[in-house]
Amino acid sequence: MDTTHIYNGPIGLETRHAGPIDGEVVILLHGFPECWSTWRHQIPALAEAGYRVFVPNMRGYGQSSKPADVSDYHVDELIKDVDAIRRYAGVEKVHLVGHDWGAMVAWWYALNKPEQLASLSILNVPHPTVFLGTLRKSPMQMLKSWYVFYFQIPYLPELTLPVNKFFFFRDILKRTSNKGSYSDEDFRELQKHWSIPGAMRAMVNYYRSAMRSQPKSPNGDRIKTPTQILWGEHDLALTLDMARGSEKYLENGSLTTYPDATHWLAHDKPEEVSERLVTHFRSYPA
Repeated sequence: MDTTHIYNGPIGLETRHAGPIDGEVVILLHGFPECWSTWRHQIPALAEAGYRVFVPNMRGYGQSSKPADVSDYHVDELIKDVDAIRRYAGVEKVHLVGHDWGAMVAWWYALNKPEQLASLSILNVPHPTVFLGTLRKSPMQMLKSWYVFYFQIPYLPELTLPVNKFFFFRDILKRTSNKGSYSDEDFRELQKHWSIPGAMRAMVNYYRSAMRSQPKSPNGDRIKTPTQILWGEHDLALTLDMARGSEKYLENGSLTTYPDATHWLAHDKPEEVSERLVTHFRSYPA
C-alpha cells in the first residue's frame, strides 16, 4: 500500500492506494472520529480481488488539508474531494463506499453525480432526507444525537475532546462496538491522527457546517445508482427504522442488516463487509 497526496485545488488529500493499476476504481470514505484505517481490513481484500483502491483521509483528518472556514466542510465541498480522486484515477465511473460521515458524503455524491458511479455501498448511515426528517420529528433521535448539538459550541469541543489522551473517543469506540473489534493497533493509529494540530477543530467543523446550512440536491431524493446498505442493528446513535426508511429512496437497492453488529460494521464484520463489497462491485461493473 502506497500513500500520495491528491489535490482538489488547494485541498490536499492524504490518500492510501493499493491494487492493480488497471483495476476498476474503488473509493473508501471513513467517518468520525476515525481515519483511513477504518478500512484496513477491506483494503487488502479488495486489492486481491483485482480492484484499484483509494482510501483518503478526508479533509481535516491526518495530513490532509485543514481549511479554516466552517463552510469549507459543507457536503457540496466534500464531494468535490471525491471527484478529484476519481479524476486522478483517470476513470469515468467508480465504486463508492462510505461509513458514518463518509457515508453521508457518499449519499450526497450519488445524488449530485450519479453519472460518475458504477455502484454505491453505505454502512450505517441513513439517506440524508431520512436523517433530517427523523431528527426533526423524533425526540429520542435528537437525544441520541446530543453530541451534534454540543459540537455547535465555539471552542469548547476542541478543548475538551483531547482530555486524558482523548478518553471520550476511546471510550465511545470501545463501548459502542463489539468486544475486540478495535485492536491496540487501531487505537494507536487513531490517537496519532487525533493528536495532529488542527484536527479536532476540523473534525468538529463537519457538524457545525451541517447544522448551519442544510444542502439541497438539484436532482431530488431518489438514488438511481445500484446501492447496497449494510447495517449493524446495535447502532446506539442511529435506529434500524432509519435504515428501512432509506431503502425506500433506492431505485435499485437492497438493505442487509446484522443483528450482532454495531455502528462500526467494518470492524465488527470485516470479512463479511469485504465479501459484500466485492459481490456488489462484480454485479455492477464499471
